[in-house]
Amino acid sequence: MVRLARCETLDPSEVSVAHVFTRVVRRCFLLGDDPVSGKNFDHRKVWIEQYLQHFSACFGVDLLAFSILSNHFHLILRSRPDVVATWSDEEVARRWLLLCPHRRSPDGSPAQPSEPEINSIAGCPVKCAEIRSRLSDISWWMRLLCQRVAMRANRDDGETGRFFQDRYKAVKLVDEASLLACAAYVDLNPIRAAIAQTLETSDHPSVQHRIEAMVREREATETHAIAPEREGSEVRTKPPVDPLHRSDDFLAPLTIDEATGEVGPCVSGTGKRASDKGFLPMSLTDYLQLLDWTAREVRPGKTGSTGRDVPGVIQRLGWELTAWTEFVRESGKLFQCVTDQPDNVHRLRSQRTQRRFHLRRRVRDLMPSSD
Repeated sequence: MVRLARCETLDPSEVSVAHVFTRVVRRCFLLGDDPVSGKNFDHRKVWIEQYLQHFSACFGVDLLAFSILSNHFHLILRSRPDVVATWSDEEVARRWLLLCPHRRSPDGSPAQPSEPEINSIAGCPVKCAEIRSRLSDISWWMRLLCQRVAMRANRDDGETGRFFQDRYKAVKLVDEASLLACAAYVDLNPIRAAIAQTLETSDHPSVQHRIEAMVREREATETHAIAPEREGSEVRTKPPVDPLHRSDDFLAPLTIDEATGEVGPCVSGTGKRASDKGFLPMSLTDYLQLLDWTAREVRPGKTGSTGRDVPGVIQRLGWELTAWTEFVRESGKLFQCVTDQPDNVHRLRSQRTQRRFHLRRRVRDLMPSSD
């Protein structure tokens, strides 16, 4: 079946969440340990994280989760045209020029745009409107990200041509259960790939940044609470933090309180992400417990039918135990364009041609009924 154009499922003028992922050519290990050449390319994972931080600070797109493996990477992105609508024309121009700079600093980073450069965009309504749309477009995020990584990797290898295998795949996430399962699938990728055994030792997933930030916050709180017994006595301080581990301030907050939380765009004032709006109705602690439990169930040799206590969130969402573990384990294979309750998917139509979305038969067996 011919794949739908992405504009049929993702509209940059609407707030939407998508799971996107892409692989390098021929699934070679060009982002990690390559057994063929004997080279290690883990530094390219650091590149991608740096680009993700920069894009989070410039785009009107929330980065909800990510994981970077040796031959592919996953992102969960939420387009935020409502946030971009709050920006002035000058702010739109400034952000775009930081993404596609006319000049660069001596260290290679984008130079701060000059007033004439900003006015060249802000002063043209047509050009400004086009760029405003791009800044909330997931396709433009992926276009620039893949382009930057491919060009840099080719220079690194002294090669030319394709670096990524094909166009990236994007699956729209519509309901809460799908988003939770997909976030778990993305964050557990290193464990499923047998690269790591625990969440905190998994390198380059978003959950590692969230755990690191939580640990830092706890250490800072404990340090602040310790007072010297007498003047001149030694005050305990928290141990130094590995500089390679960055905080999670470029990620969208995990928790959203739909009852009492702020409504509207929730524009971030930090300048490191588009908004301060969360995406899951659960605490980070509950999410980590759910990931830990799921990781134990999907490990090789586990059947997913053990008699442990299941976290309440699974029951609240109407999932069966074995269905949840299979859904998380196979999330990347089950859906082609849209993830939602099967009955809802059959009612949905594509944006432009009004075509139906294909749904695998196994999905109907796994997902809880919407009744």
